[in-house]
Amino acid sequence: MFKPISLYIGLRYTRARRSNHFISFIALVSMIGLTLGVAVLITVLSVMNGFDRELKTRVLGMIPQATVSSTQILTNWPELVKKVEQHKHVVGAAPFTQLQGMLTAQGQVAGIMVSGIEPEYEKKVSIIQDHMVAGSINALKKGEFGIVLGKQMTDSLGLGLNDSITLVLPEATPSPAGVVPRFKRFKIVGIFSIGAEVDSMMGYIALNDASTLLRLPDGAQGVRLKLDDIFLAPEVADDIVKDLPSNFYASNWTFTHGNLFSAIQMEKAMVSLLLFLIVLVAAFNIVSSLVMVVTDKKSDIAILRTLGASPATITRIFMVQGTIIGVIGTVSGAILGVIFASGISGFIGWLNTAFGLNLFDAYFINYLPSYLRWQDVVVIVCLSLGLSFLATIYPAFRAAKTQPAEALRYE
Repeated sequence: MFKPISLYIGLRYTRARRSNHFISFIALVSMIGLTLGVAVLITVLSVMNGFDRELKTRVLGMIPQATVSSTQILTNWPELVKKVEQHKHVVGAAPFTQLQGMLTAQGQVAGIMVSGIEPEYEKKVSIIQDHMVAGSINALKKGEFGIVLGKQMTDSLGLGLNDSITLVLPEATPSPAGVVPRFKRFKIVGIFSIGAEVDSMMGYIALNDASTLLRLPDGAQGVRLKLDDIFLAPEVADDIVKDLPSNFYASNWTFTHGNLFSAIQMEKAMVSLLLFLIVLVAAFNIVSSLVMVVTDKKSDIAILRTLGASPATITRIFMVQGTIIGVIGTVSGAILGVIFASGISGFIGWLNTAFGLNLFDAYFINYLPSYLRWQDVVVIVCLSLGLSFLATIYPAFRAAKTQPAEALRYE
């Protein structure tokens, strides 16, 4: 026999087969409940973290994190770029001109948001260059009227690299035949694939070509910024505009995607709370199972007390037994949770493709992301172990109050 005696007897009680099978069943249910609760909590949090990460890296990697624009065309935009890049939170800046229109090819039409860019500057603020599947944004040159589109857009229109497409602007142009929409023929010089909704709604042309289409002087409408912390976007943009003339104004990603990000954070908090209740219910099961164990072991407790075991020793025996249930359930759940979180993206993707379920049509990305954060795993494990330990206190103190004479009276 090894010491301490409370640990030894607690382990023996845990391993021993009980005459009352219902008690064993309740203990098993408690352990399974903890396992499932921890596993599901880790998996769901990983999925919510995945959505959060994809919004930050993919969607916010393509749309402007913050912009500084002017009511007048900026013909000296390089000077503005140099000035804003001096801000301590600005990682890069690039000029842009935006226009909306429709793409038409082979009898099909699709809406598009087109950005006029300078490729060398755009690489500093966007992830587009890292996600090109054909061609390059370097092919966007003044006067050549090339366009870079997302893969979803080109696939829906049945086009590929070097094909021609017509951009129709919502502005009327007088002609001998009457007023007709303004349109221009473009050549597809690049195709990107982000795996998000921007693949079907954004396109890029040369900055000077955008000015030509809008019949404006060569220049830019403003500059877009990439920041070291996207949550500082409102403050940084407003801080930069304060030092510029009155015709400048600021915007940031919270105006366009702030509600989506807030919704993800709210869903993450609410889902975590609901799943935490599963762990809480499993912990209460530990209480009920230990209370029944104490009732079943009253004679054993009485014998131990007559042999000299103190109330503290009895308390520790049953705390050990309940804690072991919590440890086994928590560790098993953590292992399963890590496995599920690591493989759920591939499994759901296969399920979606194999059965044509279209599960992600309502989301801003076309797959289920999962990002396992080990700090979340540690917090969940510690929380589960803490609840399991707290659940042992009442039954253990109840066992310690057992009176030997009363317990052995009818034995």
